[in-house]
Amino acid sequence: MDKDINRIFSLSYTEAKNIVVCGDIHGDFNKLIYKMCVQYQMKDTLLVVAGDCGFGFEQKGYYENIVRQNSKRMNEANNWIVFVRGNHDNPAYFDGVTFKHKRMIAVPDYSVINACGHHMLCVGGAISIDRSFRIKEWNRRKFIFSKSYNQDDLLARNLYWPDEQPVLDKTQLSLINQSYKIDLIVTHTAPSFCELIVKNNLDYWVNVDDSLLIDMKKEREVMTQLYEYLVENGHPITNWCYGHFHQSWHSSINGIMFSMLDIMEFKSGFDYRQI
Repeated sequence: MDKDINRIFSLSYTEAKNIVVCGDIHGDFNKLIYKMCVQYQMKDTLLVVAGDCGFGFEQKGYYENIVRQNSKRMNEANNWIVFVRGNHDNPAYFDGVTFKHKRMIAVPDYSVINACGHHMLCVGGAISIDRSFRIKEWNRRKFIFSKSYNQDDLLARNLYWPDEQPVLDKTQLSLINQSYKIDLIVTHTAPSFCELIVKNNLDYWVNVDDSLLIDMKKEREVMTQLYEYLVENGHPITNWCYGHFHQSWHSSINGIMFSMLDIMEFKSGFDYRQI
C-alpha cells in the first residue's frame, strides 16, 4: 500500500484550520489573495481554486512574479492556495512541479489533498465552448509574439490547449480507492445531473463547431462516471464543488451537497474533523 500511495500525488496541510473552495478566477490572482487575506482576513486557511485559474496566457515569469508580490501577505496570514486545472489553463502547469511554491501550487488531476481531517480529490478539465474562436484568434495573435513564441515550449503562452477535457483515470482511481476515503471533491465541471443542465446561448458556437455538443456531453459523462465509481466504492462524499459555469447553485443530491460556484465565489463551512 505504501508503494501505491507513492504513485498518488497527495499533499497534507497539517497547519490548516479551515478549507475554502473558490470558483473560477480567470487570472485575477492578486484579487483572489487580497480577498482572502485582507477583505476576509482569513488565517491558517487552505483555499482551493476549482479551475480556470488563468495559467498559460502569460509567460511563466508573470506567475512567478505573482508569488513574489504576495509572499509576505500569504506568509503572515499562514494561508495556502491549491490550483485545480480548468479548460482555460495550460495543463503543463498542473504537474505539481512547474508551479510549486511554499504557499501556492498547481496540482495534477487526481491529486488528493489532506487537510482538517478531510481527504479531498481534485480533478480538472472541461470543454471551451468558444474553442473555435480561441484557435483562430491565437493563429492571428501569435505573430505579434513571434520573437518570443516557441511552439515547442510546453509553457508558451496561448489561448487554447487541445487536451483541455477531463479524463476518467481508472488506474489512479483504483490506487486512491485502496489508500483513501474521499469525502470532499473539487472539479472544474460537474456530473450531468447537476446544473447547468440547460444549454442556452450555444447556437452560434454549435454552428461553427460541429463536434461541440458531442464533446460537451462527453465532458459531463466523465464526471458522472467519476461520481458513480466513488459512490459504488463506498467513499463517504459530503461535498462536491465545481466552477466553470459562472453561476451559483447549491443542492443536496443523494446526500451530497453539490455547489456550483460563480466567479470568485467562496464556499466555506467544511467542518474540522479529527481522524
